[in-house]
Amino acid sequence: MERSIQEQLLLLKSVVENAPLPLGVYAGSELTIVLANDAMIKALGKGNEIIGKRYTEILPELEGQELFAQARSAMVTGVPFHAKGSRVDIEIDGLLKTHYYDYSYIPLRDTEGNIFAIMNTGADVTDLVNTRYNIENAEEKLRLAVSAGGLGTYITDLSSNQVVVSELFNEIWGTKGQPARADIIGRICPEDLPIREEAHARALLSGDVDYEVRLEKGLSLRWVRVKGRIICDDAGNPASLLGVVQDITETREFAEELKRQVEQRTSELKRSNEDLLHFANIVSHDLKEPLRKISTFNSLLRQKLGEDINEDARKYFGKVEDAANRMTSIIDGVLNYATLNELGHPVEKININQLIEDIKGDLELVIQEKKAILILDRLPEIEGAPVLLHQLFYNLIHNALKFSRPHDPPRVTISHELAIIDDTEYIRICIKDNGIGFDPANSQKIFDVFKRLHSKDEFEGTGLGLALCKRIAERHQGDITAVGSKIDGAKFTVELPLKLPKKSI
Repeated sequence: MERSIQEQLLLLKSVVENAPLPLGVYAGSELTIVLANDAMIKALGKGNEIIGKRYTEILPELEGQELFAQARSAMVTGVPFHAKGSRVDIEIDGLLKTHYYDYSYIPLRDTEGNIFAIMNTGADVTDLVNTRYNIENAEEKLRLAVSAGGLGTYITDLSSNQVVVSELFNEIWGTKGQPARADIIGRICPEDLPIREEAHARALLSGDVDYEVRLEKGLSLRWVRVKGRIICDDAGNPASLLGVVQDITETREFAEELKRQVEQRTSELKRSNEDLLHFANIVSHDLKEPLRKISTFNSLLRQKLGEDINEDARKYFGKVEDAANRMTSIIDGVLNYATLNELGHPVEKININQLIEDIKGDLELVIQEKKAILILDRLPEIEGAPVLLHQLFYNLIHNALKFSRPHDPPRVTISHELAIIDDTEYIRICIKDNGIGFDPANSQKIFDVFKRLHSKDEFEGTGLGLALCKRIAERHQGDITAVGSKIDGAKFTVELPLKLPKKSI
């Protein structure tokens, strides 16, 4: 008997050593390792000197993991044991790690049928198990996402037209079980069938299906959105269509209601703007006429009295004239501000240098009176509305001259730089003065309507000039900012695109 076992061991040795998978043979009740190929030695991770040692001796970490009991059971009962993807916590190269194995304990019998050893086979399937777990985890997350998003799923075999749908698909579509494709199409509102047909025709080119249609469900109509993708076979021919459907009735109703409200608000705003424009015209016509009469009769009365009026009377006449002029200026400012967005202005190429020269001509008396110095860059041409940009730069340059220090001649520097903003070329024109400046905390407030930082007794004005400048800059798809200091004066930066896409603004 001893000889026959040795002969069998020699035969096994040849088989084991040439096997591509880990193989080991353990003999006796002590499960002594008598054979192990290189793959098994590497899998056990206990070094090369394991032959002659007990299986339980070299793998003490397996105690309590049932593997030893399984091996002993196979040795005693003769019943093979097989495990698939079983977890094994094993120490390899000094580190305890979790692995998953397909392994077996197979009894080996001699010629007389007695069990003399067991053969241990094993395959590390850790990567496979982890991959399967990741796939299952991803599928579960996808199912949760689809369910949370209220999405019904469907798969259509394009060769047989058979459709497999989810329960939520049936709930959304109003079908049951696994409906026929004709039944699914038949529930689409007839007026919307061309939408589906066009979407599927496009999908043959793009591979993607995306459309919205109405479904006839009883006496009501429900909006649904269909999204899908065509899957092709190995030959590149469309084989199946995978997709999802979603009930978007509430979303469509909300969008329609929002659109209705926007149209209503737009209509109300338009009516309000028309009322404002009408009011501004009334103000311009009905208030300026009495003001002209006040100014005229004030002048006639002063001439009538001639030299007979005293100094106090002259002062009062002057105050009446100043008040009338200020009121006229306010009315003009309100009218300009109110009508800015109502009037269409043609967009032209503008020579900013010439525009500023024209403004210098308009302000010639002020410049001479204050001995002002203006230093100008050579500025490029831009596109814009000449009337509006003339008003913008007139206001800024006039302010720089007006808010000067009593004993210092105004010094106004106009410089520029070019910048690219969102792929569009802009010009930044800076107007810097040496005047009284303003508190930096007011750098935003100065653009508010009727905002004045100084009393009308100190400096005349309506509080509309800079607000108008802000609206003109924004009308040109630009902006205006300001920085100020009570020591260094003020600097206004106008940011304007060099070109405008519209022919009028």
